[in-house]
Amino acid sequence: MKAEPFIRILAGTMILISVALTLLFSAWWLLLTCFVAINLIQSAFTRFCPAEIIAKRTGLIEAGSCGNVHQTQDSKHG
Repeated sequence: MKAEPFIRILAGTMILISVALTLLFSAWWLLLTCFVAINLIQSAFTRFCPAEIIAKRTGLIEAGSCGNVHQTQDSKHG
């Protein structure tokens, strides 16, 4: 699996789990949702994605930085 779909699936799953745990147990589980959101925002700016690093090391995804395709200007147009 490529990095971008994996990260999106992981983030969405973590948010749904957080909402379920909030409804079942405690509002403190919303902190997990906040953590996921902050991590997504910072990875958009820094290109550093801890979830991607872990997934690469465990062999769950192919190489690539949170779904970023490194292309030159020439390869984009042709």
